[in-house]
Amino acid sequence: MSELTFEQMLEESLKTIHTGEVIEGTVIDVKPDEAILNIGYKSDGILTRNEYTNEPNVDLTTILNPGDKMEVKVLKVNDGEGQVLLTYKRLAADRGNKRIEEAYNNKEVLTAKVSQVLDGGLSVVVDEVRIFIPASLVSDVYEKDLNKYAGQDIEFVISEYNPKRRRYIGDRKQLIVAKKAEMQKELFAKISVGDVIEGTVKNVTDFGAFIDLGGVDGLLHISEMSWGRVENPKKVFKVGETLKVLIKDIDGTKVALSLKFDDSNPWRNASTKYAVGNEVTGKVARMTDFGAFVELEPGIDALLHVSQIAKEHIEKPSDVLSVGQEVTAKVVDFNEEGKKISLSIKALMIPEAVKETAPAAPEEDSDVVSVDIDAVIAKQEAEDAE
Repeated sequence: MSELTFEQMLEESLKTIHTGEVIEGTVIDVKPDEAILNIGYKSDGILTRNEYTNEPNVDLTTILNPGDKMEVKVLKVNDGEGQVLLTYKRLAADRGNKRIEEAYNNKEVLTAKVSQVLDGGLSVVVDEVRIFIPASLVSDVYEKDLNKYAGQDIEFVISEYNPKRRRYIGDRKQLIVAKKAEMQKELFAKISVGDVIEGTVKNVTDFGAFIDLGGVDGLLHISEMSWGRVENPKKVFKVGETLKVLIKDIDGTKVALSLKFDDSNPWRNASTKYAVGNEVTGKVARMTDFGAFVELEPGIDALLHVSQIAKEHIEKPSDVLSVGQEVTAKVVDFNEEGKKISLSIKALMIPEAVKETAPAAPEEDSDVVSVDIDAVIAKQEAEDAE
C-alpha cells in the first residue's frame, strides 16, 4: 500500500464545497471593494462589495474586520482563476424573504431607512430585501417632494408580498391614517365648543386656514380671523405657526375655529364710544355708489351715506372721498343689537345756533336724512356675495 503524499493528505483534510452551499468563513483581509475569507477549502473565498450588500458605494473596511466570522453562500466554486466566489447579500435576502413573509402575514410594523428617493416613491432595504413604497402610500396627503424622506427611518407595513416576481410593496399611509384616527378619537373626547386650544397652521387658502389640532384639522374661516377685516389670509398666517384658537362649532368630525375672543370684542364698549351725537374719526375702508364704510377701529365699520357726506348734492362717494382717507363725522344712529352705526359729515357743518332757531323743515328737505341702515347693509352684503 503506497503512502499518501503531504499534498494528498492536505487536500483530503480540506472540506468539499458546492455551489449554493451555506458555509462559515473567517475574514482574513479586507479592502474597500472586497473581502478575503478563509472557508476551510483549498482556495480562499472572495466576497465582493456587490455581493455583500445592495447599498451603493459601501466601503467594506468600515463594516468588516480581519477575524470576523460570517456565514456566506457559495456563488461559484471556481471562477476560472481557481477562486471561490461568495455572496452574503443573497443569503441575507433568502432569510430576509422569510422575514418579510412573516411581517406580511402578521401585519407587523417594520422600520427601515430610506435608501433611495425615486420618481414614483421610496425604496427601503430590510435584510437585503428591497421594498418599494409608492408615493401614494407614503402619506395620507399628497407629497409633492419626497426628497425630505431621504436617509430617514420610517415605519411601514408590507401590503403586497410576491417573491416570485420579487415584488414587495410597503405602505406607510395606513399607519398614519390609523394613528390619526386614534388621535382624533382622543381629541373629540376632551374638547367642546367654547374651549381654547393650541394648534399649528397646516395650510392657508384664500378663504381661510386649516389648523392641525392634533389628529383633527379645524377650519379658521377668513371671517373668524379677526374682529376687523382680513383681505388675504396668506399675508397674516404662515404654515407651521402656532396659534391659540377658540372652538366655535363641532359638527361630526368638522371643527370650526375662531380668533374672535370675547375679551377683545370691540363692540363691548361701543355704546359709550359711539353714542348718538358723538364726534368720531375713522378711515374710509371701502365705497359703494350709495355710501362709504368707515372703519372706526378694527371690527367696527360705520356707514357714511352719500347724502351725509356734504351739504351739496354728490352723485357718488368716490367723487369726494378715497379709500384710506381719514374723515371726521357725527354718529347719527347706533344699533347695538344689529351692530350697525350711521355717520354724517353734514351734521358737523350745521352751526348750533342755526339748528336751535331754524324752523323744522319738511322730512324730505332735512339736512340729516334718516337712513335705513339694515336695508343699505343688506344690499352691500348681497353685492359682496355676487
